[in-house]
Amino acid sequence: MESWHYQFRVILLGDSTVGKSSLLKRYTEGVFLDIINQTVGVDFYVQFVEVEPGRRVKLQFWDTAGQERFRSVTRSYYRNSAGGLLMFDLTNRKSFESILEWHREVNERVQPFSPIFVLVGHKSDLVAERQVQQEEAEKLASSLGLKYLETSAKTNSNVEAAFELLTGEIYQAVQNGQMVPQEDWDGVKSRIPLAAAPKETIRRTAEEVQEENEIR
Repeated sequence: MESWHYQFRVILLGDSTVGKSSLLKRYTEGVFLDIINQTVGVDFYVQFVEVEPGRRVKLQFWDTAGQERFRSVTRSYYRNSAGGLLMFDLTNRKSFESILEWHREVNERVQPFSPIFVLVGHKSDLVAERQVQQEEAEKLASSLGLKYLETSAKTNSNVEAAFELLTGEIYQAVQNGQMVPQEDWDGVKSRIPLAAAPKETIRRTAEEVQEENEIR
């Protein structure tokens, strides 16, 4: 088992066929498949990343089915998520128009913290078939308070950038105290640091404590 400091539970949301599984497979396995069977219910992936020197995060990915008939199953995974990618297909305007509904549905069900999302326009390689312009997607993202990126699993464009951006946003929320690991919530978990603090740091901290005691 690989060691980690934090574990973030992440979901991928969006209509069926927007490319959630393709994007995740490209990121976690480095491969692109032209044909991927539609997700039935939820698929699970794991990836380890270093968010800063000596600080490792275990990412648990839950790839949800976009079809309405599986919605009752995927909804059960919302609550225990720290955040995720809200995805639409740049060549499918209906999938873009569904983003507001996906965003609303998740925010109604996730407790105790508001999830952190990145809006992703996928299949950017299909330039001639584009139905959603970058400007309007950025406008939607801004209205929801989200960052926006355009990706392509086929060309590997911005794939790592999308997941790194999301991971960084969640990590920052944890560092700022906006998200706090809790016993009955699996969105964020923490462990004791892998390595002890440098001796200089420990010694300096002890001196500071002694000074505080003298002041008292």
